[in-house]
Amino acid sequence: MSTSLAVVVTAVIAATGVAFVIGRLLTLRSGMLRAAEQAADVDTAGLDLSTEGPTIVHFSAPWCGPCAAVRRVAEQICADLPGVHHSEIDIDENPELAQRFSILSLPTTLIFDAAGKLRYRTSGVPRADELRTLLTPWLA
Repeated sequence: MSTSLAVVVTAVIAATGVAFVIGRLLTLRSGMLRAAEQAADVDTAGLDLSTEGPTIVHFSAPWCGPCAAVRRVAEQICADLPGVHHSEIDIDENPELAQRFSILSLPTTLIFDAAGKLRYRTSGVPRADELRTLLTPWLA
């Protein structure tokens, strides 16, 4: 009887461990950059995109605390990489743009190339080094 109990307890512990690891990986992934190559061609009117280089577009609102951090990161990137443009969209003032780009959480950051093609999308506060790495090839 004690052997079967030990097997059951071991199986429960193993299943709990696997579930924890899977949950943790999904949580970590939620804010990471995701390629947006499959994104449909969407009307970019109103985003103030640059035709001379990549543009960081971030959707924010006055009541969004983390949005200020995204603003600081974007401004830092624009200072470090002069060819990069930054556009901030307030979803309270522009709800149609938020709907057009399926913005479901704030902050959400999009990166467009000079041709106006959506290249990357992330939710949460992106890291400056990640954005710099993504943007540098498009500045050549």
